[in-house]
Amino acid sequence: MKKLTLLMIIPIILLSFKAETPKVLMFIQDNSYDTGYMLKNEAGLMKQILQESGFTVEIATLSGELLNSDSISIQPDLKLSEANVKNYAGFIIPCMAAKDTVITPEERRFVKSITEQNKPLAAETGAVLILAKAGLLKGKKYAFVESYVNQWKTDFEGAIFSGEGVIRDGNIMTSGICPMQTKMYGKANGTAELTKMLVEAMKAEK
Repeated sequence: MKKLTLLMIIPIILLSFKAETPKVLMFIQDNSYDTGYMLKNEAGLMKQILQESGFTVEIATLSGELLNSDSISIQPDLKLSEANVKNYAGFIIPCMAAKDTVITPEERRFVKSITEQNKPLAAETGAVLILAKAGLLKGKKYAFVESYVNQWKTDFEGAIFSGEGVIRDGNIMTSGICPMQTKMYGKANGTAELTKMLVEAMKAEK
């Protein structure tokens, strides 16, 4: 009887110590030229790949307000200011074809905190500019839209432009082509490859 009771208790104890599903934080900029298209084809695809790879995805924006379009709506889980970098295995920032190219103090603090803790960070197209403006790409290889590099050459000073495809340098991963670039110019979309590269980096950190 004692052995039977013990056998029943052990699985309960093991379940109580079961590791939580690792989390990824996706930071989405609030304004986009085509919110519905980018939510579906970029942020949505990123989330799907991450979930299928065994990660829980939480979404943060600066405002915490509903991301809304005629075709799709997403309610963020938290404001960026509430995010604790220590709680996440990795981070991904979609381009979302953001209209505003000015980096906020909160965005700067956020990405710097990630790199200070050397956690995997992936950024696509417009989001690569956030990393550049925060000074995180100096001495590092990065991907970006080639025709835009000179437009922001001051921000990319000291960084090593390495083409428009997906590039990894340490724990920073970048892609120069988002779904909007694909839609407008027919370029090869790097969203899936970038997200899978982040998955590989996070799994290697375990």
